[in-house]
Amino acid sequence: MRKTGGHGKKLSYYDFGHTTVYASRMDQRFPYCAYVPQDYEEDGDKTYPLAVIVHGTERGMQAYRDGFADFAEENGVIVLCPLFPTGICFPGDLSSYKMLRAGDLHYDAIMIDMIEEMRERYRIMGDRVMMYGFSGGGHFTHRFFYLHPERLMAASIGAPGVVTLLDFDHDFWVGVRDFEAVFGKKINLEAMRNVAVQMVIGGDDHETWEITITPEDAWWMPGADLAGPDRNDRMRSLKKSFEQHGIDVRHDIVPGVAHDDRLLIAKVKDFFKQSLSAVRAPA
Repeated sequence: MRKTGGHGKKLSYYDFGHTTVYASRMDQRFPYCAYVPQDYEEDGDKTYPLAVIVHGTERGMQAYRDGFADFAEENGVIVLCPLFPTGICFPGDLSSYKMLRAGDLHYDAIMIDMIEEMRERYRIMGDRVMMYGFSGGGHFTHRFFYLHPERLMAASIGAPGVVTLLDFDHDFWVGVRDFEAVFGKKINLEAMRNVAVQMVIGGDDHETWEITITPEDAWWMPGADLAGPDRNDRMRSLKKSFEQHGIDVRHDIVPGVAHDDRLLIAKVKDFFKQSLSAVRAPA
């Protein structure tokens, strides 16, 4: 049994394995939980890569944490799962986190500070993390990749309904022509090329009822239909826009699967394992 709570110890029983739920120190509206492998010792010296799993619109933070627990144990990885609750910006707000910013609210900064909290609590390996998000989490992940590529070792983009193409001929969110004006930071293509990228989707993910943007919608802008009608079309467009700028993409299409990542996660774990092997090989 792990000894906790002794003299000089910062961690408690609830900070190991399936952890308790923490409130973000930056903004207590946003909680997170983690999975910490059983072999973690507070006074040890082993370091652990960090995998960040970003939920979709369903907000399944703890389900994702539990779903990656086996991967964490087998690969010596700590898993961090944030929660961006519904209704933050206005009643019924489901999607503001997907665009990273909403007025003065910077979801990316909150995410980064959660990661820094984990660094202060645990021995996290290196200065870059792995990130996976499905559906709404895929929105967040690919836009976080645009804004903070230097913070990522690997980015797994799972079936986002609305994509921002790496397209310098259209404004955000359709493209990235005015990215610096929107976010105060330029797109860094060189840094993006140093991140392992996966796009993962079900082969039968063709429903459009939730992702069709019309002139009546808040997100409407010219070019809203540029990437194609369904998620597979949009992912192919996103992949093409990456490759046009020299960013390699591993594209996993799982046959017979619609918009549900329970049968996609094995591909994500394989991609993360591959990414870890590439990082650990020189050592």
